[in-house]
Amino acid sequence: MHTEEGSRVQEGLPYPLGATWDGLGINFAIFSAHATKVELCLFSDDGQTEIERIELPEYTDEVWHGYLLDARPGLLYGYRVHGPYAPEEGHRFNPNKLLIDPCACQLVGELIWDDALYGYTIGHEDGDLSFDERDSAPFIPKCRVIDPAFTWGRSQEIHVPWERTVFYEAHVRGLTMRHPDVSENVRGTFSGLSEPAVLDYLRSLGISSLELMPIHAFADDRHLQEKGLHNYWGYNTLAFFAPHQAYMATSTISEFKQMVACCHAGGIEVILDVVYNHTAEGNELGPTLSWKGIDNASYYRLMPDDRRYYINDTGTGNTLNLSHPRVLQLVTDSLRYWALEMRVDGFRFDLATILGREPHGFDEGGGFLDSCRQDPVLSRCKLIAEPWDCGPGGYQVGGFPPGWAEWNDRYRDTMRAFWKGDDGTLADFATRLTGSADLFDHRGRKPYASVNFVTAHDGFTLRDLVTYNDKHNEANGEDNRDGHDDNHSWNHGVEGWTDDPEISALRMRQMRNLIATLMFSQGTPMLLAGDEFARTQGGNNNAYCQDSEIGWIDWDLSDEGRELLEFTRRVIRLRQHYPILHRGRFLTGEFNEELGIQDISWMTPDATLMDVPDWNDAHAHAIGVILDGRAQPTGIRRAGSDSTLFIIFNAHHEAIEWRLPEVAHGRLWMRCLDTAQASDAPVSRDAMLEFGSMYNVQPRSLVLMELMPLF
Repeated sequence: MHTEEGSRVQEGLPYPLGATWDGLGINFAIFSAHATKVELCLFSDDGQTEIERIELPEYTDEVWHGYLLDARPGLLYGYRVHGPYAPEEGHRFNPNKLLIDPCACQLVGELIWDDALYGYTIGHEDGDLSFDERDSAPFIPKCRVIDPAFTWGRSQEIHVPWERTVFYEAHVRGLTMRHPDVSENVRGTFSGLSEPAVLDYLRSLGISSLELMPIHAFADDRHLQEKGLHNYWGYNTLAFFAPHQAYMATSTISEFKQMVACCHAGGIEVILDVVYNHTAEGNELGPTLSWKGIDNASYYRLMPDDRRYYINDTGTGNTLNLSHPRVLQLVTDSLRYWALEMRVDGFRFDLATILGREPHGFDEGGGFLDSCRQDPVLSRCKLIAEPWDCGPGGYQVGGFPPGWAEWNDRYRDTMRAFWKGDDGTLADFATRLTGSADLFDHRGRKPYASVNFVTAHDGFTLRDLVTYNDKHNEANGEDNRDGHDDNHSWNHGVEGWTDDPEISALRMRQMRNLIATLMFSQGTPMLLAGDEFARTQGGNNNAYCQDSEIGWIDWDLSDEGRELLEFTRRVIRLRQHYPILHRGRFLTGEFNEELGIQDISWMTPDATLMDVPDWNDAHAHAIGVILDGRAQPTGIRRAGSDSTLFIIFNAHHEAIEWRLPEVAHGRLWMRCLDTAQASDAPVSRDAMLEFGSMYNVQPRSLVLMELMPLF
């Protein structure tokens, strides 16, 4: 198996890391600060037979490298890395384990769970201190050298402005697995997303940015497979450069590029949900698949008093050590690869607090965050943080530096509680509606820094939020112990499905309320795929392992679903039509003496301005807001930016007679939207309402009006 390399193997270069074809041969480079020898293992075309083992001949700046003359794309390979096996010191080298190149751009073959994948002998009395000599090569995917060539043609970068961004969070597989207009052979793949039926639908919905759940190659957890389940969500990374093999209908990564090109042609950005906080290797009892066997002490944060054990700020067993310059390089190189080579438009970072955590704690000036901020490529991408983890000081909503947007769970919880009718939510509702200035209005950050959402992949769908008081995760095989218990959900009187027409109608109205509130809020809205037509997961609020009809979107829409879909399209159009609904600056409420107006005014049902007692009334569940577009600062106005809107939010269980406020002479209020009306009725003369007249705001409903000329 060993070979005499001779002149065929040259020293090559220590950069770039990974396997790079230059037209004449392939340069291999891999970082390991503590290895004593690195062997490049070449495999047959089917990946089953190791045909050659080559020792990398050179070691420069902690990078092992070599150049293989006449090698070409398509070559399958892996690494065996030699060094000390001393877990107490943080070292877990075991050359019996074939390792995935951290910079591999494509993986071939499945990860087959076997005890040979572990660096120690499972069941041994010494546990992970034992040493396993079995070869893991038959059970691990092989790395494939790629030819990056792709003809992008007329595909252009689109750069949707933040103010006009509407995210649509979707799962590659779940979005198309049941789509009737997607060919069966490409369902659940990047090719499926490229189908005209899918792209036409996204365009018609009005979203600007498709945010895909993890598409990096990931492992299917052993304990899930043993229960007949799968890691559906994909938060268990195997390789940071390689697309997940199961999402490819073809054998080349060009399929992903084609999907991006198709989205861009339709004016839709592609955003990737990325997982750089941990890997699929778990803790000291986990498998040795890549980083653990290459340089465990460098790649992971280890306990300072006993380096056998891992710091677990992720809750998944290990934490990637971004304080190490080579690990930081790996992550930023990966991001640039996806931004430049794959042309994605932005990234949503899972458990992003970890990426900003240094040994002393979270630091918004930490190495990774600074790297992104100064990088000429990454600083131009949309960067979105999930600003929390389970480590110390892990909750950092509002704590990320300028240039970042953040998922705002305060928005989610407040909007759910308000529309459920919880007491004492009015003031916080107003704060979240206007962009959460208490969290984001500093250092020049804009309202769009708040990524607003009511639902996301983790939790109830919108339909289930108004249908269930409790989670129903029995299908996950954990006796319903998994998933969140505090959901701010409300079943409206019956748990689950009901044929009661009043309850069904109220649930539909509440979904309309939540979608409209999301789209009429300052900040960047994110819609969960399927919520626009009342998709259900049967009450499962943690469908991470449901690669099944529970997790897949059902495109067979009911009449109610079609009605909600049209409503959602309408409110997205309204958001994009009125610039005051996606203003580039925070609303202040300050009075403009020159114009005699203020940009925002909060109103009571009797058309008076909200006062301190009104804000402090814990039992108040209704509020009106005037958004005056005429107060937009000079020099940044756009067409239609001077529109003035009046929005009424009534989360009370009773109707309210609301006096319409007087704003300007010679004007009327025109009703544009009332969520108590199920149909998308055309605006007629009876929708024109005079100042001072009374409008009957139905229980649990939202009304949008525009200020119009008298004639």
